[in-house]
Amino acid sequence: MSQSCDILISGGGIAGLTAAAAFGAAGFDVICVDPAPPVTERDAEGSDLRTTAFLQPARGLLEQCGLWARLAEHAAPLQIMRIVDAGGDVPEPRVVRDFNAADISDQPFGWNLPNWLLRREMVARLADLPNVDFRPGTGTTSLFTRTAEARVGLSDGSRVRARLVVAADGRNSPMREAAGIGVHTTRYGQKALAFAVTHPIAHDNVSTEIHRSGGPFTLVPLPDWQGQPSSAIVWMERGPKALEFLNMEAEAFEAAMTERSCGLFGPLKLASRRTIWSIISQSAERLSGERIALMAEAAHVVPPIGAQGLNMSLGDLRTLLDLAQARPGDLGDAGMLAAYHKARHTEIELRVKGIDLLNRASMVETRALRDARAMGLSALYSLAPVRKTLMQMGLGVR
Repeated sequence: MSQSCDILISGGGIAGLTAAAAFGAAGFDVICVDPAPPVTERDAEGSDLRTTAFLQPARGLLEQCGLWARLAEHAAPLQIMRIVDAGGDVPEPRVVRDFNAADISDQPFGWNLPNWLLRREMVARLADLPNVDFRPGTGTTSLFTRTAEARVGLSDGSRVRARLVVAADGRNSPMREAAGIGVHTTRYGQKALAFAVTHPIAHDNVSTEIHRSGGPFTLVPLPDWQGQPSSAIVWMERGPKALEFLNMEAEAFEAAMTERSCGLFGPLKLASRRTIWSIISQSAERLSGERIALMAEAAHVVPPIGAQGLNMSLGDLRTLLDLAQARPGDLGDAGMLAAYHKARHTEIELRVKGIDLLNRASMVETRALRDARAMGLSALYSLAPVRKTLMQMGLGVR
C-alpha cells in the first residue's frame, strides 16, 4: 500500500508533534509517525516526567499553529532565572544572582509545562486538523530519495511518497542514518535524573539552577500539586552517583535532594517516580540531504541547561516553516534545503559549543575551579549591559 503527502514527519515527540501542528495549520498535507504511542497521563507507565520550558520566541509559533490556546492554562510562567553557586566546603549558597525578565521584556522568560501534558494537548490538536494523519505505533524503516520525491518505508509495511521528510526522530534518528548523515558526539560521563517534587516554600515563578559539582541541580516551577507548591527537577550528576540516587529508598533520596538544593525550598518530597537518561552533546554534520531535513535531536543534542534544547528545535521548525511557506511549489527541493542548512548550522554549532562550556564549568570538582566559577558569575552579573545581552542570547533574540 502506498500513500502520498507533502511532508512526512518521522518522530512524534514534542518537537515532531509541534512540527505536525505547524505544517498542518499552514495547509500542508502531513503524515506524522512514531513507533511508540504517546503516553498522555502523568502517572501511567512510561510517561515522560521531564518538563519543557517554552521561551518567549516560541509562543508566537505555538499561537500560530493553534497549540497555545490549549496549553496556556496549564503553563507556569518563568519570571526569574536564579543562578546559585554552592561550591564551597558545605552545600549552601555563597553566590546568588537573579536574572529578571522584567529587565528586557514585559513578558516572562518563558512558560514551563510537563511533557506528558504537552503530548496530550498536542495529540488533541492534531485530531482537529483534517490534513494531518498522526500514526502512533508506526515507525520509519527505510528511505529512498530521488530529485522530485522521497519514498519512506513504514513498520506496518506501507510506503509513503513525500516531497519533504522531516527527521524529528531523536538522537539515534533512523532517518538521519538512512540518509547517510554523520554526527559528532561528546560524552560527559553524566546522567540526569528527572522527577517532580512538592515543597513548603513557594517558588514564586523562579527557576533555580544550583551549581556545586557533577552538574547543575535545577528546579523549574510547576503549578501546585495536591495543594502544595511544586517544581520539576533535573539533577545532573556523574553516572555512577546518579544511578546510586536513582536506586535509593525514597526517604534517603528526599534527604539527599534536600541537601543538594541547599534547603532553599524547605524539605523536598517526591511527587512522581524518578527517570534517568545519559547526557551528551551531539551535532549532525549536515542539517539536510536529498528531500530530507533534520531538526530537533536528530540535528543537535545539548545538556539540559538554560532551556535551550527544545527552543533550538523550534528555531529549526520556524526556519523550515518560513521557507516552505515562502515558496510552497519548491517544498523539499535542493534550494530550500540548502537555505535551511545555511540559516541554522552556524547558530546551532555556536550554541552546542556554548552549552558544552557551561556544562563543563558546572561539573568542576576542585575548590579552585569552583571558586573561579563563582567569581565569573559575579563578574558577569555586575555588568548590566552584559547581563542583558546574556538574557537576550538565552532567549535566542540576539
